[in-house]
Amino acid sequence: MIVVDNLHKSFGDTTILKGINTTFEKGKTNLIIGQSGSGKTVFLKCLLGLFNYEKGAIAYDGQVFAQLSEDEKRNIRAQIGMVFQGSALFDSMTIAENVMFPLKMFTKQSKSEMNDRVDAALNRVNLIDAHHKMPSEASGGMQKRVAIARAIVNNPKYLFCDEPNSGLDPKTSIVIDNLIQEITDEYQMTTVINSHDMNSVMEIGEKIVFLKNGLKEWEGSNKTIFKTDNEAVTDFVYSSNLFKKVRRMYIEENE
Repeated sequence: MIVVDNLHKSFGDTTILKGINTTFEKGKTNLIIGQSGSGKTVFLKCLLGLFNYEKGAIAYDGQVFAQLSEDEKRNIRAQIGMVFQGSALFDSMTIAENVMFPLKMFTKQSKSEMNDRVDAALNRVNLIDAHHKMPSEASGGMQKRVAIARAIVNNPKYLFCDEPNSGLDPKTSIVIDNLIQEITDEYQMTTVINSHDMNSVMEIGEKIVFLKNGLKEWEGSNKTIFKTDNEAVTDFVYSSNLFKKVRRMYIEENE
C-alpha cells in the first residue's frame, strides 16, 4: 500500500501538485488520469522518488520515504518494478539480458538463479522462446510484454506503469491491460498506472485518481465513475460519443 499525504510539488514559482491525498491499495490496479498539464506525470515521478517535494509525505507500507536513510531508500527502490511508456529496452541487449538487468543491479543472485528468474518472468508474459531475440526483432506488443517481464523479475511489491498502452493497437492494449491486472492480483502488488486510455480506465480501473490543475478532483472506481456528477470528470472521460452512450445505458440499467 502507498499512502500519499498532502503532497505539494513546485518548480520555481509554479506549483504543480497542490496538496494531494490518496491511497493506492495492494492487489489493485490504481490508475492516475487527467488532461495534459494536470500534474499526473509529476505525481508519478514523486511516487517513484525521482522528484523531491516541498510538503507532504509518501509512505510505502508505513515507511515514509523522505525520512529513510539512503540504504533504506535503495531497499524501497529495489522493491519497485517500472514499465516505461516506450518500453525503454536496451537495443544492444537480448530480451533475456534486458529482463535480467534489474537482478544484476539489485540482487546478489548467482547466474543460475538469475536465469531461473528470467525464465519464470518471460514464461509469465507468454514469451517462452524469446530469450535470444533482440528488441528490434519484437513487435510493439511483444516489447511491452518484455518490459513487464523485466518489471516483475525481482518480485516487486510495487509496480508502476507509465502509459503502458502508448503506441499499441486496441486489441494489443486489451491484452496488456489484462496481463497487468492478472499479475497485480497474482503477485499482490501495489500497481499504479499513469494513463490516458479510457478503455483501460473502464476495464481495469479498480481505483481511479483524477487530477485537474494539480488537485485531486475525484477518485473512485470504474464502476462508480459511471455515476459521478463531477463535471470535470464527465467532460474528460465521456468526451467521445461512445462512452456517453455507455454511461447512459449503465444509468438506465441501474435505475
